[in-house]
Amino acid sequence: MAEPQRMGAPATTEAARPAARSRGAKPSAGARVRRAWEKLSPLPGGRWLFSRAVGFMAPYTGTIRARVVELEPGFCRVEMRQRWRLGNPFGSIHAVALLNLAEEASGLATLFALPDDARGIVTGLAIDFEKKARGTITATCRTDPPRTAPPEPVGHVAQVELHDAAGERVATARATWTIAAAG
Repeated sequence: MAEPQRMGAPATTEAARPAARSRGAKPSAGARVRRAWEKLSPLPGGRWLFSRAVGFMAPYTGTIRARVVELEPGFCRVEMRQRWRLGNPFGSIHAVALLNLAEEASGLATLFALPDDARGIVTGLAIDFEKKARGTITATCRTDPPRTAPPEPVGHVAQVELHDAAGERVATARATWTIAAAG
């Protein structure tokens, strides 16, 4: 005898639940990033809108209000303007805001390059500061993550360089990503 159902609740059976879950499978983060970039970037104001969407998907990252300038598989360029809220007592951009910018660049470059059946999560961050960061800072990441989902999780390091408006390097960061098959 079946268990009583609450009024209005859909009747489901144990056999139907796995099929329902697989039908509504959520696309990978990389697939969502690619789809959003391809749809928005050609539009007037589309890069700005994409940048805000990234901030919505990753709220802490959104606090720096970075603007994605270029994005393709394994490459990302992101800019961040100096604002009072990102400052430190020395009149420059706070170290953690710079690391947040580097993580965003590495994440977009890495995730954009991953196949749909792979996922990645940052598992380590390191940064070396070379000079005070003032004005607009540009973070550039070139990386080559696995092009196929690995059978076992693998580590991948994405290098990011941060430059000021004069083109002088202010910091170099390394983001370690663990890449694995989705699921």
